[in-house]
Amino acid sequence: MLLIVPSSERLTSAMRSLEAAFLIGVEGATEIWLVRHADCYEDMLEGEDPPLSKRGREQAARLAERVKRVAPAAIYASPYRRAVETAAFLSDDVHVDPRLVEMAMSLEDDGRFDFTETPDAVIERIGAVINEIAAAHPGQRVLVVTHGAALITYLTHVLHMEPGQLRFLPFYTSVTIVRVLGDLQMIGSIGDTAHLE
Repeated sequence: MLLIVPSSERLTSAMRSLEAAFLIGVEGATEIWLVRHADCYEDMLEGEDPPLSKRGREQAARLAERVKRVAPAAIYASPYRRAVETAAFLSDDVHVDPRLVEMAMSLEDDGRFDFTETPDAVIERIGAVINEIAAAHPGQRVLVVTHGAALITYLTHVLHMEPGQLRFLPFYTSVTIVRVLGDLQMIGSIGDTAHLE
C-alpha cells in the first residue's frame, strides 16, 4: 500500500481552513464565555433567589482572577441574585438582561424538577441575547453569567442536538465558550473549571 503524505504546506493550509470553519482565529468572530453562576445552595437559608454561599464567593473570586487576564469587552448577567453577585466579582459594570434567567421549573415533592418552560422558548430568548451581544461586540470577548438548565438547553441548539440529549451539568463558575459570526455558532470549550483546580 502506497501512503501519500501531503506536503507540510498543504497540511498546514488544510488545518487553518478547518480552524476557520470552527471560527478559531477568524476576524470579526465574537467569543462568548457562558458562565454558570457560583454556588448558592450550600447551607442555603433563603428560598427562590438565594445569595452566593461562602463556597460560591470563593468560586467567583477564582473566576475573577481568570477573567482579569482575558479582559472581556463586556459582562452580562441574569437578574437573579446568584448571577448578579457572581458577575459583580468580575466587574462593576454589568449589563443585566432578564432573558438570561434560568429555565422555568418547579421542584416536585419527590425531589425532581418539573420544567414548565419549553426548550424552544429558552433557546429563543437565550439565542436572541447571544445574537445581540455578537452584533454589539464583533471580534471581542464577552462574558455572560447565566444558569445551568438554560445553558444546557442553549448548548443543545448550538450542537444541533435534541433537548435532553446533552448529558452534562455545568459546574459552578464553569466556562463554556461559543464563537459567533453571523448565523454561525461554534463551540470552543464546554464546562471548563481550570480556575477552580
